[in-house]
Amino acid sequence: MTLSGNTAARFGALVFFAAILQISGFGDIRVLGGHADLVPLLVAAVALFAGSVPAAFAGFFCGLLLDLAIGNNLGATALVLTAVGYGVGRYCEVRRPSNSLAPIPVAAAATAGYVVAFAAVSFMLEIEASVSPIVFREMILTTLLNAVLALPFFALVRRVLRPVLTVDPVDVRRRRRNPREAGPLGLRGLEV
Repeated sequence: MTLSGNTAARFGALVFFAAILQISGFGDIRVLGGHADLVPLLVAAVALFAGSVPAAFAGFFCGLLLDLAIGNNLGATALVLTAVGYGVGRYCEVRRPSNSLAPIPVAAAATAGYVVAFAAVSFMLEIEASVSPIVFREMILTTLLNAVLALPFFALVRRVLRPVLTVDPVDVRRRRRNPREAGPLGLRGLEV
């Protein structure tokens, strides 16, 4: 991916709108005691489509914007989202999920990593932090709700980012690979 003004504008708009939607009321909608969180979904979508470094940047700036707007400990959300974006992006770069349902486990893993890491960081930074079983139930429900929202949200992010991506992820999935030659024992990589 090449960095240009159009690329930065698209990423900035995605980060800004996801953070504003989360702050303005989307995060307050409760379903069965949990809430959907758009921020780790955005970071996971950028990681799947653009790679680890753009996802780490998106995670950092989205987390910083959330920290400044909400008044959390400055940098806690940014730190966690940067790590989540880079980790999910590296996994997607190495494994390159080719299934059309790949956004569901990617979103679930990113959300689970985000809520667990954010809970750990806030527990370490807060003086009067408390842990109850309700927190664990909310973590599980948030992960499940984000998994449900993954397909339409990832499609929206892909549609916004598609003009600036160097490789379209859908075209990569559709392209068939040639079979690799096997060695004398039928083991790949042992060509003698």
